[in-house]
Amino acid sequence: MANSPQARKRARQSEKRRVHNASLRSMIRTYIKRVNAAIEARDADAAGTALAEATPLIDKMVTKGIMHKNKAARHKSRLHKAVQGLSG
Repeated sequence: MANSPQARKRARQSEKRRVHNASLRSMIRTYIKRVNAAIEARDADAAGTALAEATPLIDKMVTKGIMHKNKAARHKSRLHKAVQGLSG
């Protein structure tokens, strides 16, 4: 357990950040699931709209350090490819 005042403060800050980051990770997963649900339903319009909402949020998570840039690129690429497959 943290004994010094600064170590106790760092522990408090770490816990607060962990909870906040977990919330952001959960949110981005939800947006990705919305795109996948629209793809499963074969609804091209809904999938395109969901992808348009999810893409900037995925990029934002990279900027905040919540998600690695390669993981974000992989998600965006696969979602985009799947959405394009619906219309074609």
